Amino acid sequence: MQRALIVSVLLVFLGSSALAQISVGSSKSDNLRDCLDGFDTCDRSLLTASQATQIAKLHYDQNMWTCVTGYGECSPSTLSPSDAKNVAVIEHRRNLLACETTIGICDESQLTPSEAVKIEAIKKQQNQLNCETGAETCDYTLLSPAELARVRAMETEHNLLACETGDELCDESILTPSQEKQATAVDHEKNLLACKTGLGYCDNSLLSPSDAKEVADAKRAQNALTCEGGYGVCENPLLQTAPAVQKAAEATTVGRTVHATHSTLYEQ
Repeated sequence: MQRALIVSVLLVFLGSSALAQISVGSSKSDNLRDCLDGFDTCDRSLLTASQATQIAKLHYDQNMWTCVTGYGECSPSTLSPSDAKNVAVIEHRRNLLACETTIGICDESQLTPSEAVKIEAIKKQQNQLNCETGAETCDYTLLSPAELARVRAMETEHNLLACETGDELCDESILTPSQEKQATAVDHEKNLLACKTGLGYCDNSLLSPSDAKEVADAKRAQNALTCEGGYGVCENPLLQTAPAVQKAAEATTVGRTVHATHSTLYEQ
């Protein structure tokens, strides 16, 4: 009995020790993962010397990658002097690229004097292009007298083309008398076509007597084709009746032919 009790106590002790070892091992594994992920819950005192060295090198390389690529938050203070210098050069180039291409965030305070002059020239060229094309905001104050004259001439041409094509950006108030006459002729032709075809908006008040006759003739021809084709809305009763009578006559003729054929067969 006493021997059995001793064995039981010994088994409980060994089991507790094993559970404790498993718990400690699991705790160290969790801590290792926390350290690898860079969590604040990492307890470096639980790491072996080799693990601490490898994790520190891994984190250093990860930070270096972030600094070099610009993806993420870089910590230059943790870099070696040589690596920090290389990263500074890369960041300067990245900023210069953003300033030259206007893509990304440009910090002009980081530019050298010669770079600032280059960027100012690019901005001036970009503004001139915006003024000439009307694509973006134009700052006329940055244009020279010759550039301003060229931009005004292009704006006049753009407006004339807009008026000639019926674009909503047309400003008829700045057209010359000859340009306005030309634009009016284009508008007249478009309105006449709209009235003749039924496509788009037709303003009958803009039609001359000859235009009105041309439109009436075109509609009459279209209506005749509609009635003859037997589809759509036929607005002329006479034209609508003719095809119907013709079709009825054809049906009667076919019926008589079929009846005669049947009679002949029956007599035979």
